[in-house]
Amino acid sequence: MSITLVLARADNGVIGKDGGIPWHISDDLKRFKALTMGGTIVMGRKTWDSLPKKPLPGRRNIVVTRDEHWREDGAENMGLDQALAVPDVFVIGGAEIYRAALARAERIELTEVHKSFDGDARFDFDTKEWRQVAREDHTTPEGLRYSYVTLDHERRHNPARIKTTR
Repeated sequence: MSITLVLARADNGVIGKDGGIPWHISDDLKRFKALTMGGTIVMGRKTWDSLPKKPLPGRRNIVVTRDEHWREDGAENMGLDQALAVPDVFVIGGAEIYRAALARAERIELTEVHKSFDGDARFDFDTKEWRQVAREDHTTPEGLRYSYVTLDHERRHNPARIKTTR
């Protein structure tokens, strides 16, 4: 069982604007599809609403919303705890869902967009407990620099650092 956050974030922490993404990186969309295809994706209702095609094909689509009566074809409505108990999930946004799932995540598949953007959705996190295990640097044909970064939580590499509560 694993929980992976999949996100793209600008240098200033912006992940969205007006229900969309303030940049377009075609290869990043292809990477997102390759990472999540055949898996279970967990998202908030606003992220669901922003999808151009619903449900995302080839994946189990779980939507976390406070409205227990919310229903749409191709989506399952679950609470966050129930959704994160599903084996091998990919959390795909938005900011509130990322923040709620971060403490339980084992991996982050991050696209760092090397520019600041105006936006109304942000996600920042402390990288001290995360270890970079892979990085690929790229540039779009238009000159926008970006990097694919894989981060593993430190507890995957150092089980003695796992905090337990009694």
